[in-house]
Amino acid sequence: MSGHGIHVHGAHDHAVEHEAHKPGLGQQVAIFSAVLATVGAVVSFLGGHTQNEALLYKNHAVLKKAEASDQWAFYQAKSMKQNIAELAATVTNDPAKVDFYRKEAARYATEKKEIEVKAKALDKESEDSNTRSDHALHPHEKLAVSMTLLQIAIALASITVLTQKRWLLAGAGLAALAGAATGVIAWF
Repeated sequence: MSGHGIHVHGAHDHAVEHEAHKPGLGQQVAIFSAVLATVGAVVSFLGGHTQNEALLYKNHAVLKKAEASDQWAFYQAKSMKQNIAELAATVTNDPAKVDFYRKEAARYATEKKEIEVKAKALDKESEDSNTRSDHALHPHEKLAVSMTLLQIAIALASITVLTQKRWLLAGAGLAALAGAATGVIAWF
């Protein structure tokens, strides 16, 4: 306990801390664990960063898909107006009205082409953002596995100090090596 508050330590925390002050195995494990914790912090940061980046791109994809949907709805409205104008041109006998409705139908057809170009561009932008999101998230699973292996290595190292079994340190080293390698592989 400190003078400023209560600190709860497990039995293993005290043993590891006590052994860390002695030269030899305890000190080696303490340094090894500190290095692994530092590497783990970097891996954890990178894993979080990949998630955030993927979410940002996914959010952009959804926004552009909604904008494209709005354009396609606008396109449909223009199509309906064009169809009504074409129908009106065929049912009226007044030549001035026939000419007016045909011009309106032609105007709606032109407007539809512009709207279609815009909608397709927005759909493409949405697809591109989806692809970028998938690419950004690609390393995340391997980074999570890397972090898990690093945590296992730290746990095995702590158990090494408690049991004084050096072979556990070898297991910790293998887990640490596998974790570090998986973290590097995540980016390829």
